[in-house]
Amino acid sequence: MLTLFLAGCNTDISTGFLPSQPGITDKTGTIISFWNGSWIAALAVGVIAWGLMIWAIIVYRKRKDDDELPVQLQYHVPLELMYTIIPIVLVGVLFVFSQRAIDDVLDTSAEPDMTVEVYGKQWSWDFNYIEPGVFYSGERFILTGEEGDAEHLPTLYLPVDQTVRFEVHSRDVIHAFWIPAFLYKTDMIPGRSNEFQVTPQVEGTYMGKCAEMCGEFHSEMLFKVEVVSQAEFDAQMEELRAAGNEGVLGPELNRWGTTGGSN
Repeated sequence: MLTLFLAGCNTDISTGFLPSQPGITDKTGTIISFWNGSWIAALAVGVIAWGLMIWAIIVYRKRKDDDELPVQLQYHVPLELMYTIIPIVLVGVLFVFSQRAIDDVLDTSAEPDMTVEVYGKQWSWDFNYIEPGVFYSGERFILTGEEGDAEHLPTLYLPVDQTVRFEVHSRDVIHAFWIPAFLYKTDMIPGRSNEFQVTPQVEGTYMGKCAEMCGEFHSEMLFKVEVVSQAEFDAQMEELRAAGNEGVLGPELNRWGTTGGSN
């Protein structure tokens, strides 16, 4: 109990204890609002259910010297209708709000300002910046099983207030691309491309990781996200170009070839 209490001291309860804030991206406000609303609705239902149970336990408890059985009913139509209709309404309302949040988070109808291809691989990352025509490739087999050095993690650069389309792939086994502060993650499956779109709105450094158990060094499959100004982003792209990282690293580097996965 003490651990849980102290852990909550550094957490903003307004975000529902999520590792983000509204406005970090154009999607985080929607997700936090839906998350908090779901918890409020669940707690309200819980309070009513707990209250009715406690009330029934107290009011209809067996008294001393009371040997009579309570009135036995074979059925109670109004009560049974209530038990049926109320859950249907609750589930229907939850479905509507869920679908609205999902539609907003997965919406890719807007024209993106840039596209980033992300390849997950045991146990690092490749980032292709399509419009600048440059790439970053993380080392695959230099991990030691010890805690990683944050200064030397693969770094994904994103320009602030620019809409980015992510196209994510895997080079070998199933991975998952997850930036906790963005409140979104998606699977990276061999032979399949997943995509999503997001607009980072606050400059800063955010941590990312693989969220799917993918082998011995899964816990070290980390990366950084630097949301920077357009000028800083352009400078970083020029550094990659100057280092000879022009073009893209495509599916020809996949473990199973360009077709994706093994059968």
